[in-house]
Amino acid sequence: MSYEFERKHRIAIIGGGPGGYEAALSGAQLGAEVTLVEGVGIGGAAVITDVVPSKALIAVAEASNALGDAADLGVQFFTRGDSGRPVRPQVAVNLQAVNERLVRLARQQSEDMRAQLIRAGVRLVSGIGRLADPSTVVVSTVGSTEDGRAVAGTDFDEIEADTVVISTGARPRELETARPDGERILTWTQLYTLRSVPEHLIVVGSGVTGAEFASAYRALGSEVTLVSSRDRVLPGEDADAAGVIEDVFTRNGMRVLSKARAQSVEREGDVVVATLTDGRRIEGTHCLLAVGSVPNTAGIGLAEAGVQLTETGHIRVNRVARTSIPSVYAAGDCSDFLPLASVASMQGRTAVFHAMGDAVTPIEIRNVTSNIFTQPEIATVGWTQAQIEDGTAQGEIYKLPLASNPRAKMMGIRDGFVKIFARTGSGTVIGGVIVAPNASELVFPLALAVEHRLTVDQVARAFTVYPSLSGSIADAARAMHIVN
Repeated sequence: MSYEFERKHRIAIIGGGPGGYEAALSGAQLGAEVTLVEGVGIGGAAVITDVVPSKALIAVAEASNALGDAADLGVQFFTRGDSGRPVRPQVAVNLQAVNERLVRLARQQSEDMRAQLIRAGVRLVSGIGRLADPSTVVVSTVGSTEDGRAVAGTDFDEIEADTVVISTGARPRELETARPDGERILTWTQLYTLRSVPEHLIVVGSGVTGAEFASAYRALGSEVTLVSSRDRVLPGEDADAAGVIEDVFTRNGMRVLSKARAQSVEREGDVVVATLTDGRRIEGTHCLLAVGSVPNTAGIGLAEAGVQLTETGHIRVNRVARTSIPSVYAAGDCSDFLPLASVASMQGRTAVFHAMGDAVTPIEIRNVTSNIFTQPEIATVGWTQAQIEDGTAQGEIYKLPLASNPRAKMMGIRDGFVKIFARTGSGTVIGGVIVAPNASELVFPLALAVEHRLTVDQVARAFTVYPSLSGSIADAARAMHIVN
């Protein structure tokens, strides 16, 4: 008597960031034999040096701001001096203790993710992975350079796979004329070694990363100069939202240099000098370089295996995260999709579902929700106002200032708004912007409306708590009522 056993689908994943992690869990859930190769730690840069520690730092900055803003609500802090008279205490930030906590949090999150993968039955391999061909991943041991970067060692192992998922992420872009030294000139991955709050932080780059850290360090007590090569901060975001953030920045004492491009950044002892292309010299104690990122796709055999790359080195993928090679998928910042951790996770799941023949919904980029963790936050979803105004999308726009909301008044919130975009004629919600404290939490109703094509009247019919900030969403939707 003979028995035939069906071999399990084999999945090899290079990189354990959000995309690789979710791909591994999804594969294990569907019964595949999953091997994940990671050289630094599960969670990748998103967990260890990017999203988790940066947002934890921002939470500390928000707490510091809240203490300062409490006086506006009538809450005052005093201690008794030697004379017995009340003395207003100063808010102090122990940045060394803060950073040590952030690193612990990141490592703990990484360990929790690792434990989850082990419980799911995923095989974990520590090393640097590369494609030998579309069905073979070669793994080398992890070595390191003098500056601490992980590089491939000399010992090799091979993993045969039916499906390969590339999730190698990205790293901070460096400039030839502004080399980080990890002490005074820094990338965002190096900030967590600082032992004290910078006296004067120069931030080069006014995109999402630059704006978030500029906002956080100003709240922590640093003098901040933000160098923006465009005419405003956050040039790729909603113009009204960016305007609010820039107004808040300047009101809080930040120096914003618009239409200013850094030509070089050099260290002169304990002073950092940023020289602009117009000849101006900006002196500070530290400089953060936030000038974009570079995908980690070089030297891992992609082009040799036939995987198509963009001119910037990103992996070309379709809406199910598939590359030009049918058995190879890519997820996260190494792909040419949106560089968001939530998108990477969705790409990882979608890739494995598609590869194994499970039901899959191709990712719709217009349904993606994103958030900028400045103070206040900016959350967006769907079509943009710029796309409506240039005729790409047909829609109506309604903007409601947050200051009119009763809960906002109670909380002392002065800045922000809710903006909804609805399809002309039908009233279907096609997008929106929220600028508010915790906008990342408030935007979910709009994300649901966009995903499920709800009309403004359907959104308005849902009960909101009174008083609540989310009530502004219903108020805005109600103001866009479609008369039948």
